[in-house]
Amino acid sequence: QVQLVESGGGLVPSGGSLRLSCKAHGSTHGINFMGWYRQAPGKQRELVATSTTGDTTNYADSVKGRFTISRDSAKKWVYLQMDSLKPEGTAVYYCYAKIDGGRWGQGTQVTVSS
Repeated sequence: QVQLVESGGGLVPSGGSLRLSCKAHGSTHGINFMGWYRQAPGKQRELVATSTTGDTTNYADSVKGRFTISRDSAKKWVYLQMDSLKPEGTAVYYCYAKIDGGRWGQGTQVTVSS
């Protein structure tokens, strides 16, 4: 089965930038949807950005214009470039792939200071 591993989280000041990476280990031939989600303490996990077959992208309204999702051609990596970060962006960010019934990474912490 495909395993997802996120990296790139950390502590950044408000207005700063961060680039998250997610590596898919194993066969990625069946992946037609990948995305980034986040979960803040005490809140539901929410969609941040998605990339579907054909590299069609979608973004949550809260991050539109500031975040960019991208994938490599082999679908081994998916990235989330986060610019103009805000304190409300503080959350654990998770990578998701639509394969094997849906796979999640372990999450990477992003903390944006005021």
